[in-house]
Amino acid sequence: MDARWGLVLDCLGAGEPPFSQGGLQGFRERMIAHDMDRRLLERTVEVARTTEEFDWKKLPKELRVAIDSRPFEGAGRVEDTFNLLGHAIRKLVQLSAELLERTAKDIYREIRVPELMTTSVKAVLDVDWSKPDQKAEALQTLLKYVGRVEKWLAQEDLLEEEPLAPYVASLKRVKEQNLEPAATGAMQIRDGVAPDRQISIEDPEMRAGRKSKSQLFNGYKQHVAVDLDTQLVVGCAVTPGNVYDADATPALAEDMARLEITIAELYVDRGYVSSLLVAETFAAGGEVLAKPWAVRNVKHPELFSKSDFKIDLRRSTITCPAGEVERAVPGATVTFKSEVCSMCPLRSQCAWHGPKRYDRSRRSRAEEVPATATDRARSSATPRTCRRRAQARAHRTAAGTSSQISGRPQEPLRPPTHLRTRKPRTHPSSGCRMKYARATCSAS
Repeated sequence: MDARWGLVLDCLGAGEPPFSQGGLQGFRERMIAHDMDRRLLERTVEVARTTEEFDWKKLPKELRVAIDSRPFEGAGRVEDTFNLLGHAIRKLVQLSAELLERTAKDIYREIRVPELMTTSVKAVLDVDWSKPDQKAEALQTLLKYVGRVEKWLAQEDLLEEEPLAPYVASLKRVKEQNLEPAATGAMQIRDGVAPDRQISIEDPEMRAGRKSKSQLFNGYKQHVAVDLDTQLVVGCAVTPGNVYDADATPALAEDMARLEITIAELYVDRGYVSSLLVAETFAAGGEVLAKPWAVRNVKHPELFSKSDFKIDLRRSTITCPAGEVERAVPGATVTFKSEVCSMCPLRSQCAWHGPKRYDRSRRSRAEEVPATATDRARSSATPRTCRRRAQARAHRTAAGTSSQISGRPQEPLRPPTHLRTRKPRTHPSSGCRMKYARATCSAS
């Protein structure tokens, strides 16, 4: 058991935990339901004032506050569409049995649905999930069970009864978000992910989130505001994992307003820059510090970046480093005239034209394959190229033998693909393009 939890629960050094993780989760939910989480923080402040271990009156009213977020795993199981539907059916039947003082087996038998007592409904359906036709048939079977359960709940007037109502709403939401009509008229799994998709039945508010390009999580985001001088937490908020960081600042601002705190310096991540709290800090004369957006050309650092182009928002114009001016519309791509860009002395620094393409003219095989080409081909041969050459030789031999047996004239052999001549490709010169909303500049 974690020593910190042992200290809080007054069982430090105990060999076994006094309760399970599920019991802790239930206790936490009951505390939140009765606003005891807020009372716990208030009681901590009261103890600090009574013992005078911390002189809260000496805190400056203008603080240096930093805000950041971190992933907060949800309490529910993340499931796919099949298991979400099966989980909802299982919970509805179990809760109905408790409410009506019956057994779940009797209800399953009455509504003609197999017992879905396992955690995975796929084990009950028992199909080959790698075959699309069997998977589609299993979905229709599961939806038939869902329809029977909903019809039985409506007959028993249990759709709006507690505690069934949240699971009825979750079942409806899962069907709307994850299913769509197919061309045949039957329902199928939606192609793509619906916005604000529910991923758990037991914890319906948790969502799939992203902390960075590579770090994904399922649950919530924990937002914390900390005073940099005293390391005291002055505000906190929890949002679903798919909510933007800026949307959490109203709850943080409410906590800081309760403490009568004024922000002198606000250190934030770029996700909070568009928030109302940042605007209010600016309006009150405070200072906001955040990591600036990268304006360099990452793929080709030797070329101009967006900062080298002058953007006039009032006149809606953009000026390139050579002085050429074009009209600009926010969110659109600005294309400079090709006849001007092709003669510009800064063109080599402005746009990347890709690798050179050499046009091949029609020449004889003797000219196309010099004497040293065979040696180079042998020295650069790989197992993959050797297999391809062996297959080509086998096909040519088989074709020649077939033509001799049939008596038909043999067709001339075609040269290998890499030795065939190609039609010249022409690439007309085009102007540089500047994405007004992004720091990119490219040429087609």
